Amino acid sequence: MSPFVRGRLAALSLCAATAQAHLSLRALPLLLAAAVAPPLGAQAEPLAPSAFVVKPYLQIGRNLSPTTLHLLWHTPDESADWAVETRPTSSAAWTRAGAPQRTRVAVAGVTPRWVLNAALTGLPAGGEFEYRLLRNDHPVFSAKALAPKAAEQTYRFVAFGDVGAGTAEQKAMALRAWLSKPDLVVVPGDIVYEYGLVSEYDKNFWPTYNADEPSGSGVPLMRRVPMFTVPGNHDIDNRDLDRFPDGLAYYFFWDQPLNGPTGTEGGPIVPKLTANETNRRQFLAAAGDAYPRMANYSFDYGNTHWTVLDSNPYVDWTNKELQAWVAHDLASATQATWRIVTFHHPGFNSSNEHLEQQHMRLLAPIFEAGKVDLVLSGHLHNYQRTFPMTFKVQKNGAGTLLMGGKDGTRVRGRVVNGRWTLDKNFDGETQTKPQGVIYVVTGAGGKELYDVDQNDAPDSWQPFTKTFVSNVHSLTIVDVKAQSLHLQQVTAEGRELDAFTITK
Repeated sequence: MSPFVRGRLAALSLCAATAQAHLSLRALPLLLAAAVAPPLGAQAEPLAPSAFVVKPYLQIGRNLSPTTLHLLWHTPDESADWAVETRPTSSAAWTRAGAPQRTRVAVAGVTPRWVLNAALTGLPAGGEFEYRLLRNDHPVFSAKALAPKAAEQTYRFVAFGDVGAGTAEQKAMALRAWLSKPDLVVVPGDIVYEYGLVSEYDKNFWPTYNADEPSGSGVPLMRRVPMFTVPGNHDIDNRDLDRFPDGLAYYFFWDQPLNGPTGTEGGPIVPKLTANETNRRQFLAAAGDAYPRMANYSFDYGNTHWTVLDSNPYVDWTNKELQAWVAHDLASATQATWRIVTFHHPGFNSSNEHLEQQHMRLLAPIFEAGKVDLVLSGHLHNYQRTFPMTFKVQKNGAGTLLMGGKDGTRVRGRVVNGRWTLDKNFDGETQTKPQGVIYVVTGAGGKELYDVDQNDAPDSWQPFTKTFVSNVHSLTIVDVKAQSLHLQQVTAEGRELDAFTITK
């Protein structure tokens, strides 16, 4: 038996073990296909493990375009000269990117590291390209990747929230995401559990989504296509750096736009940090200009305008300036065919869990005026879809603020009453032009499921809910074309749970 076959059989054995414990055996043919397929995006040159703390992964960067991406990687706290080169095909000459920027992450509780960031420019819009890293002029890593799509190109994205828990279900859903061959990946919050720590990323996130080859334990997804993220409560709600000095790692590891509303600590958008002088200084040095602005941002990908919002309850979304920013952002997307908004806490939710957190309903009239097509959330560890709907907030327009915590001063959310109008003629098959906004919860990406008992109890659902699946983990696959958007919700085995099409 050849070494190649032995290696693949070993990978298959690992996949089968995961499947037996947590998946239907029907998934095995798909896992086998992943195990024997050429590992797109895997490294090409041998490399001592100590050269990387985290291997290269793609980011949309501060100013995404169809010909640009950013490449990040983490190295030990040591001196080395790094360079990045790209080429459109294996027969073309390598072109060197600009010198990478470096940020030292040195906070208490974890070993210091460097986060390096190189801009990749001149990419073939929507096409495949190669990149490689050189350490002290020696090639040490290479991969194939996909450049962002231009406005006239179709694309596929996958979405799954509430992921970085280190579970077998998380790994199974990661493999399904890889097999779906996306161009773009979005995580609508709760990137890692439980406190947004550097150590939690290292244990439960990078090994799953940035592995060397696809298997039952991880996939090379992030070195192949860009992933962007939405801050959830487990990512940035914890502001106690004295208790968790490696917390708020969201601001260390992601390179995303900084075009959202500005805010200062203690204001309506940014809560105060609890940190002694040393912990505050170390955090701010590692976060750089990402803190606090990267919690809200927007960008264009293909023919779609994406708006990302911080829905943590500490944000006061009754604030007129914040509402005006959202309205202006959507109104300015004049060249976009599709408008998608994503945030963590859903405003319209049928789960008994977190039913009281309705504060994001306050923005529904703004979404409607801004012609939003789809809203993606997480937070509930299941899948939910509303009918196309419009919502008129009750007369006072603010709802009832809910407080909690030991001292009764922690904001838990808002109950926001109002009147909804549902488009029940839309079926996503023959009637594909919705009257209103469709809200989707895709929070079954890896953490334990919520409200399984409600799966077969439609009388427990809210009237605006069209589909509710809480008894199986799943993710969202969306194919975006010039005049149509097709959504599928699928399990780890690829079984379809829901599907609909929107047309312009």
